[in-house]
Amino acid sequence: MACRLVDIASASNFHCFKLRHFHLDLRLNFAVKEITGWQVLELVAIQPGVQTLVLDTHPSLLIQSIDCKVPGITGAQDISPSLIYRVDPFTDYGSSLNISLPAYVIRPHRAFQITVRYTTTDGPAIWWLDAELTCGQTRPLVFTQGHSVCNRSFFPCFDTPAVKSTYTATVRVPEGVTVLMSASRSAYSKQDRVFQFSMEYPVPAYLVALVAGDLQHVDIGPRSRVWAEPCVLTCAVSKLGGSVERWLNVAEDLFGPYVWGRYDIVFLPPSFPIVAMENPCLTFIISSILESREFLLIDVIHEIAHGWFGNAVTNATWEEMWLSEGLATYAQRRITTEAYGEAFTCLETVFRLDALHRQMRLLGDNNPVSKLQVKFEPGINPSSLMNLFTYEKGFCFVSYLSQLCGNVKRFDSFLRAYIEQFKFSSVVAQDLLDFFLCFFPELKESCVAQREGLEFERWLNACGPPLCEPDLSAGGVLTGPVQRLCDLWASEPPDPEAIANFNLSSWSTFQTVLFLDRLLDRSPLSHGRYQTIMNAEVRIRWLQIVVRNSFYPDLPRIRGFLHKHVSGD
Repeated sequence: MACRLVDIASASNFHCFKLRHFHLDLRLNFAVKEITGWQVLELVAIQPGVQTLVLDTHPSLLIQSIDCKVPGITGAQDISPSLIYRVDPFTDYGSSLNISLPAYVIRPHRAFQITVRYTTTDGPAIWWLDAELTCGQTRPLVFTQGHSVCNRSFFPCFDTPAVKSTYTATVRVPEGVTVLMSASRSAYSKQDRVFQFSMEYPVPAYLVALVAGDLQHVDIGPRSRVWAEPCVLTCAVSKLGGSVERWLNVAEDLFGPYVWGRYDIVFLPPSFPIVAMENPCLTFIISSILESREFLLIDVIHEIAHGWFGNAVTNATWEEMWLSEGLATYAQRRITTEAYGEAFTCLETVFRLDALHRQMRLLGDNNPVSKLQVKFEPGINPSSLMNLFTYEKGFCFVSYLSQLCGNVKRFDSFLRAYIEQFKFSSVVAQDLLDFFLCFFPELKESCVAQREGLEFERWLNACGPPLCEPDLSAGGVLTGPVQRLCDLWASEPPDPEAIANFNLSSWSTFQTVLFLDRLLDRSPLSHGRYQTIMNAEVRIRWLQIVVRNSFYPDLPRIRGFLHKHVSGD
């Protein structure tokens, strides 16, 4: 990156230091819902004259003491047990921890260690669930969710995706509690009730994750296992079967080796705040997704794709989240195309692009959140700006780059080379685009980056919908019946016999929900119209879809429609 990177969401002075490694030593207290312990950061100063270390933290994280140690120096300079520090306000999602460093610490290229002792309280990263809020309702559970800027309430850190490091952790728990972390290695001492973890590959702070509770596992492949509460485990295993290894193999054929070793999945209670999270080695996913095989399939494959796009190569700032989500969405659809065919992938894509255009109609064409390169105002929480444009407009841009190559297999080769070039680093959009043009010099020579109306700069910084969308006609065999039924419903007068010829029981979840969405887009249709057309089979099918897809983002709109037109007989 040619110029100094600015991350407006971080209060830290991460430019001044190299974070080599950090260690967490934690004790979980379910009774008072606190985590106590310490963190050791191994750092090297890389900017001359720096006298202060600034870390991201949060008001809910209570600092007790900060020590400093320079390995290899003995005597009075070995440990300073009471470094001076202060905590200053930063934004409503965090604070800055300013630590004054002793003069002897600041030596070019010499490592030193900072130990921060602290206690967590009710910060946004840590979710304590009482037993009645878990699936089994027998024992409490705790999990963390770091994306985007929440982990500063879990441990003090450079809370920016621009900084990656390895980490280790020691976690002490009450008897009967199992702990998992997003780590490549783990061990357990039953006698001491201590779990040990090691992540040997560098990751940004937001991808450090922990879950602890009544968890059991079943191996579902040579490098995968499913974790869940006992009452969920059998269902989870039966729904996934041997599919995960198949998906990993397809992804490796497309994008190169899976670098993280293990790919495990833990199913969390319905209070998990998002559908899924791509924590390395251990995907977190909401258990209610088990009610829909298709949504489960898509979301697990999406998280697998993050093993390459997002985790191995990461967006350097939250202003360019599309570099992770847009590329992961493209990779997800390459995997589903290879595994399930082009028609299935096109159906899912049509469903998502419909939702994108629906959001566009609500926001307006000039809303700045529709840019791929979103410029944050100071104090804006990056999580609040995560939207469909990050995924779908980003996907369309990546698809456009693929089209420029003239051959999807050539673009697969580019993506493999991109991963190999930037593996375990953080990038900006210019890194991706420069590498793309160098990989395809004939495209650079023909000035594709400046093609009128489709300029790369316009893709990144223009508001509004995607400048172009991929050809999805291969999905017509699945989307065509959906559109024909929508047209019949809207016709004057409606033809109940023609409508009755559609066998909705043979439709997939994506077809049914696409139909519901498109029907709602045509609202209002009269209540009498709905009652005339809808037979019992249709009503039952729709109610099943809604009940089973309780995580579906457009659920309130569909539920309102069903309450008005379907449930009353």
